[in-house]
Amino acid sequence: MSIATVSRVLHGSPAVSDTARDKVLSAVDRLDYVPSGAARSLAVRQFEAHGLVLPELRGPYYSELLLGFEARAAELEQSVVVVLADGNRDLDHALRRLATRVDGIAMLGSIAAQECAARTMRGPKPVVVVGGDPALGVETICAENVSSAQALTEHLFAHGRTDLLFVGDPDGAPDVRLRLEGFRAAHRARGRPAADPVRIQFRESDGVAFVDRLLARRHTADGLVCANDELAVSVMARLAERGVDVPGDLAVVGWDDVMTARYVSPGLTTVRQPVHRLGALAAEALHAQVTGARQRTRCRVLPTDIVIRGSCGCTAPPLPRK
Repeated sequence: MSIATVSRVLHGSPAVSDTARDKVLSAVDRLDYVPSGAARSLAVRQFEAHGLVLPELRGPYYSELLLGFEARAAELEQSVVVVLADGNRDLDHALRRLATRVDGIAMLGSIAAQECAARTMRGPKPVVVVGGDPALGVETICAENVSSAQALTEHLFAHGRTDLLFVGDPDGAPDVRLRLEGFRAAHRARGRPAADPVRIQFRESDGVAFVDRLLARRHTADGLVCANDELAVSVMARLAERGVDVPGDLAVVGWDDVMTARYVSPGLTTVRQPVHRLGALAAEALHAQVTGARQRTRCRVLPTDIVIRGSCGCTAPPLPRK
């Protein structure tokens, strides 16, 4: 058999006779032969791999996004190489190294906004940004933020809340900045000035520290719009420890609708975004660019839904029984 014939059989080409195919596959079985992916990558100049750049893997958002991305990549017969940005001393070097090992790169908007990512986005490899700013000039897939944040804020106003705070750093991620825009839009619609955002990071410890500062200063806020559920849940837990009633003394709402939001008491009113689908669509869009199936599209926005539970002051519906 010629090398070309064997190669065609191993790649499933129909341009091979049944006899030749049977002989090659029989030899593969006898020898337990496994094709070299590295050698094939050199030959065809493709790695059959997608790069995914995340800030970290802690927290439900990143794990759900990764699951969606990996699942769709597997369906497309692509492997996934993950790079974590937080704690990476030389992210620019890590991104350039990643580009030599994959056919395309997906990254979070918070990473794409960093100066060190500009070289990667200008490079020859396809790039897809999840939850990013369309102004970056690359294909972007995100969930709707502004109108949902406005509706969520207006919902608190409807409960008679008059002094609201937005909790979370809008400079930390483009989607958080858009949520702040919705928060401010709701205030403008009612002719109210919006307080400056509380610029903290999005982890549990940051929420706990914020509550301690809030209570020490005897702030008059009667409602908190948290940038994500991880912050909101930690805020609610700390408020309970300090004897503050939610929602009686202080209403709290979040964003993402992570599993914990259903089981805290009271249940967390939040915004559900399709995180798993965001990851899946990012892998799909990257594959389409790599294969030339379609040219990049500038921005795709997925809808979000407000989920009403008890933390805003509503009577929460009972949890469904399985």
